Amino acid sequence: MPLILQRLLLSPAAVGVAPRPGAAAAPRALHPAWVVVFISVWLAAACNVPLWREVAQLPGHGSLRGWLFAAAFFVIVAAGNAALLSLLAWRLTLKPAAAVLVVMAAFGAYFMLAYGITIDASMLVNVLQTDAHEAADVLSWRMAGTVFALLAPPLVWLYRTPVRRLSTVRQVAHNGALLLGAIAVIVVCLLMVFQDFASTMRNHTKLRYLINPLNTVYALGNIATRPLRIDGSKLLPLGRDAQLGASYVGQKAPPLLVLVLGETGRSGNFGLNGYARDTTPLLSARTDLVSARNAWSCGTSTAASVPCMFSHLGRTGYEARAANFESLIDVLHNAGLAVLWVDNQSGCKGVCDRVSNDINTSALKDPALCAARGECLDRIMLKDLDAHIAALPAEQRQRGTVVVLHQLGSHGPAYSKRSSPELKKFMPECASTALQECERQQVVNAYDNSIRETDLFLESVLKWLSTRSDQPEAAMIYVADHGESLGENNIYLHGLPYAIAPDVQKHVPWLTWLSPAMQSRSSLPTGCLQQDLAQRRITHDNYFHSVLGLMDVTTGAYNPDLDMFTACRNKSQSMAAAASAGSRL
Repeated sequence: MPLILQRLLLSPAAVGVAPRPGAAAAPRALHPAWVVVFISVWLAAACNVPLWREVAQLPGHGSLRGWLFAAAFFVIVAAGNAALLSLLAWRLTLKPAAAVLVVMAAFGAYFMLAYGITIDASMLVNVLQTDAHEAADVLSWRMAGTVFALLAPPLVWLYRTPVRRLSTVRQVAHNGALLLGAIAVIVVCLLMVFQDFASTMRNHTKLRYLINPLNTVYALGNIATRPLRIDGSKLLPLGRDAQLGASYVGQKAPPLLVLVLGETGRSGNFGLNGYARDTTPLLSARTDLVSARNAWSCGTSTAASVPCMFSHLGRTGYEARAANFESLIDVLHNAGLAVLWVDNQSGCKGVCDRVSNDINTSALKDPALCAARGECLDRIMLKDLDAHIAALPAEQRQRGTVVVLHQLGSHGPAYSKRSSPELKKFMPECASTALQECERQQVVNAYDNSIRETDLFLESVLKWLSTRSDQPEAAMIYVADHGESLGENNIYLHGLPYAIAPDVQKHVPWLTWLSPAMQSRSSLPTGCLQQDLAQRRITHDNYFHSVLGLMDVTTGAYNPDLDMFTACRNKSQSMAAAASAGSRL
């Protein structure tokens, strides 16, 4: 494909070079406006099948009014493409620009059609931050065939079609006329179906994210102009006043907190949350776990959720921020605690950049836990973890330690690769990354097997914590960054805009475990937490403040109203005070 694009750039037809004497007569040169029209119609038709599939499901589509709306919508999309191309319809840029739009549209159409996703700025950020392993998971022959079918005809036509060369003055006039004409067509069509169009766009927001490739162009523009909205030139300090609270005075042993940052966890698929399948046999057998069944994510992708949940701003404040701040990791470090980040995925999305103690395990070589292609099961993060902690500054470790374990978890679409053979209870499972090729139950089977792997990993973390006799005041908090769609309404994976994303992409598992010594230290009895958090709604907005509250870190950035442990802590301390007062009487 790069060769075709290169030849589009350098072909005689593209630059108006006359053919050699004696050569076969070249096809008649086409006016640039017709190139714009033909490409625009191809993009609106062939590359917008996902859009027209959604339009066909609108109420009243089979009526005359429905057909009129669909026809007007088609013309609006085609005219929108033409308006965009008219800005690029110059002698040296028309064919390359058209080719780029075709390639973008072909790939966008495949992913929207195959996985039911939409394209916005958040989705493109995910794409830009994807590593080689994640990218390889979505490659398939079906993808290659679909993309080739969508881009080959227009690219071949573009290469073979000479374009008439106009003078600069005429080109400016014709491009201006084309732009104004496209806008006029859009206005006329909107006026014809304005009432239906306004109602549809308001009630079916998803449609606007399916208009291909204008959705990608808009998303790229949104990303490119982000520096104008968010000052990324500096990082604002946070929690520089952080100090350790009264529980650290005269402590017998330093506390140890493990934050397990889960990946792609659906709360509804965890057996201990009431799922019909026993996907968490090890965790369900425990009586000392707290499961918050009504927990919700900050975003629908790792790139959106992780920076948000480690922020003090909450989802609304984070999305509206005018500058970037330091994260929870910085505040813990400012308080004097030892902090270690262990990553089994594609990075911490910036939240641990200022902590020198970060380890990536995804490329380790372990025949039992790591596949030949360079991915490891999450249990690899426990290997040599004691040594990694021992390497942290001794002065900080004597105060307390926070370890973050960032899972690969149930990252799709290669769910079958996220569990070891001995844990594959639910069969047959989908082994393809083209999930639409499998029966939906096979997709669910593969995903549920990956949850069994997470069950084993979390149980292993808890056993490891129990072996650290030098740090009996231990705790673990597990929460997933976002959920996942497994084929409901033909939607797969995650990353839909938050406002239109289904609940399964936002409803996440959230587990807390406190050792008996940690319960006493933090005044947080497990029984109280189990009762209080069973159905109470919490979100990632609570994460930052709950971690600080659990570790007894005082700072102006801490908000006790967002600390999910506050109610039980206050209740426990009140009961203790009452008991103490009674004993003195």
